Amino acid sequence: MSGIPSPLASAEGVQPVSRAGRIEDLAYVSDLRSGALVDRDGSIGWMCWPRFDSPAHFAALLGTEKHGLWRVGPAGLSGQPPVPADRRRYIDGTLVLESSWITSEGAVQVVDFMAVTGDDTVLRLVRIVRGVSGRVPMRSTLRARPGYGRPGQSPGEPQAHAFGRLCVADQGEGRLWLDTRAPCRVDGSDVVSEFAVSEGEEVAFVLSWQRGCDEPPPTPAPVGLLKATEDFWVAWAGRSAYSGPHWDAVEQSLITLKALQYQPTGAFVAAATTSLPEEVGGSRQWDYRFCWPRDSALTVEALLACGFKEEARAWVGWLTSVIGGRPETMQAIYRVDGGRQMCETELGWLPGFEGSVPVRTGNGAAGQLQLDVYGEIVGALYTAQEHDPELTPVVAPLIVGLVACLEQVWEEPDEGIWEVRGPRRHFTHSKVMAWVAVDRAVRLIEAGRAKGPLERWRELRAAIHRQVCERGFDEERNTFTQSYGSAELDASLLQIVTCGFLPPQDKRVIGTVEAVQRELSTQGGFLLRYRTVGQTPGVDGLAGDEGAFVICLAWLIAALAPIGRVDEAEIHLGVLLGIRSDLGLLAEEWDPYSGRQLGNTPQAFSQVGVIQAVLAVTAARTAGNGRLIAKAARV
Repeated sequence: MSGIPSPLASAEGVQPVSRAGRIEDLAYVSDLRSGALVDRDGSIGWMCWPRFDSPAHFAALLGTEKHGLWRVGPAGLSGQPPVPADRRRYIDGTLVLESSWITSEGAVQVVDFMAVTGDDTVLRLVRIVRGVSGRVPMRSTLRARPGYGRPGQSPGEPQAHAFGRLCVADQGEGRLWLDTRAPCRVDGSDVVSEFAVSEGEEVAFVLSWQRGCDEPPPTPAPVGLLKATEDFWVAWAGRSAYSGPHWDAVEQSLITLKALQYQPTGAFVAAATTSLPEEVGGSRQWDYRFCWPRDSALTVEALLACGFKEEARAWVGWLTSVIGGRPETMQAIYRVDGGRQMCETELGWLPGFEGSVPVRTGNGAAGQLQLDVYGEIVGALYTAQEHDPELTPVVAPLIVGLVACLEQVWEEPDEGIWEVRGPRRHFTHSKVMAWVAVDRAVRLIEAGRAKGPLERWRELRAAIHRQVCERGFDEERNTFTQSYGSAELDASLLQIVTCGFLPPQDKRVIGTVEAVQRELSTQGGFLLRYRTVGQTPGVDGLAGDEGAFVICLAWLIAALAPIGRVDEAEIHLGVLLGIRSDLGLLAEEWDPYSGRQLGNTPQAFSQVGVIQAVLAVTAARTAGNGRLIAKAARV
C-alpha cells in the first residue's frame, strides 16, 4: 500500500463539494435488505447496511463528498468534475445496472449490483469494470463514512489483511471489507485505485458487510455473484402475469417494488431514502425507510394484480407478527423488523440535498391515528385471500380483529392519509376507507369465510356511508370535500371512484372528479394532494409548498377510466409514463414548472401508481372492445 496523495483530498482535508443533482439521475440497486443509489457519474452517494433503516455508510447525497461516497468511472483530468455516463440501462429483467462511457481513449462499462444471496451475515455491493474498446484509465475512490458521515466518527485508516484484503470501516455490529485485484493505495481513510482496462478486460470491486469484527468474509467470486443475481431477477420478473400494453413500464415498477421489500420479514419500505425534499430549499424532508401498513398494502395489491402471491404471503406473515393478536395496538409505521420505536431526529451536520434542511431520521408520524389504514389493510387482505384461498384462515381473523377495533374509533377525527402535523380533522377519505374495511368484512362473513357480527356490521357500514354523504359532501358544488365542513378538496377523494363506495356514473362521483381536476391541477395536468399556502402553515400544519404528488395523477387516471373518459385517461397515462427516469424510476413528487422529480426515491407509492394506471386504462379498453364486439354480434 502506497502513501501517495489521492487525486481527491483526504478525509481530513476534503473540500465540501456538493453532491446535489437531479433525483431522476439516481439509479437504484438492492439486495432485498437495503439499497444503494448510483449517480450518472458512477458515484454511490447513498447506501445503508445491513438494513434499509440502518445508518448510511455513504451519505453524500444529503451533504457533500466528505460525508461518504464511492465513485468508479473514467479518471478524466485532474481537478475536473467527473463525467456522467453516456448511456445506462438495467440489464433486461433485472436490477443490475450497466453504465457506459465513451472517451477519447476508448469505451468502458461499469456494472453495478447488490448481490441477492439470501445470506444475512454477508452483504455485498459489486462493481465490475469492463473494457469495451481502446484502453481507458479508470479511478475508484472509496470513502466509507458510517453513521451518516458524522464528524468525529472517522472509520480510521483502512487496514490490510492477508492476501491484500482491506477492512475499510468498522461499524460496530459489523465491518466493511473491500476485495479487488486493482492496485490500491490508502489516503487517510480513503481507498483509491487507479488502473486501466483494455477491450475484453474486467476489473471487479466487491464491498462486503459482514456481521462481527474478526475475520474477513469468504473470498467473493464477482462473476458468480453477477450470474446468481441476474438469474434471481430474471426468474422473479418471469412470474409476472401481465403482458398487456406498457408491459415494460409495469415490469420495471414490479421489480422496483420487489426491491423495496425487506426479505427477512416480508415488510415493504415506502422508499429507499430519507430527507430528499418535497420542495427544494424547504423543510418538508421525511424519513421513508420504514414500513407503512398503508403503502405496503397498496404494494401488495399491485403485485397480486400481476400474479405475485409469494410477496403477499410474506407480507401477511409480517402483518400477523407485528399485530401479534392485538390489533388495537396497531400503529401507522413500523421498522422493517417490526420494531415500533422510531424517534424523529435531525442530523444537523448534514447540509441537505441542495440545502434542504433539516435532514431527518425516524418518523414522528408513527404515533398518529390514521383511520384510512384500516381500509387499505383490510382491502389488501381481502384481495389476497381472493387470489390465494389458502390465505383465508389466516386473513379472516385479522380482518375481523381490525374491524372490531375500527368500530370503536371510526367516529374520531384523525391525521389522515397525508399524516398532517396540524389539528386532527374528520377527513372524508379516512371515513370512506373505514367504510371499505367494514364492507370487506361484511362480504367475507356473507361468503362464509369468516365469523363476525354480520347484522351489526351491515348497520355500521350503512351508518358510515350515510354520514360521509351527509357531512362530507358539498351539494352546491357537487363534490365531496377534504374534511367535514371544509370547502377544501383533496386528491385522495378520487379513491371514492375505485373503492366501490359509489357507482362510477353517480353524479356525485363525476362532480368530485371534475372538481379535483379543476381546483388541484397544475401545469401539465398533474395534481396536488391539496392546496398549500406558502409560508403560512396550512391544513397539514406545515409552512412551505410542495410538488405534485405522483400517485395522485395515477388515481385520476384510474378514476377517469371507469366513468367513461378513457381517451382522457390515456393522455394522462402518457404524461405519467413520460416523467419516469430513463431507468423507469419515480420519486414521490414532480415539479411541473422546473420539470424534475422531488422527494424520496424510488417511491413505492409512485411505482404502484404506474401499475394502477396502466391496469385501469387496459381494463377500460378491454371492456369497451368487449361491448363493441357484443353489439356487433347482436347486429
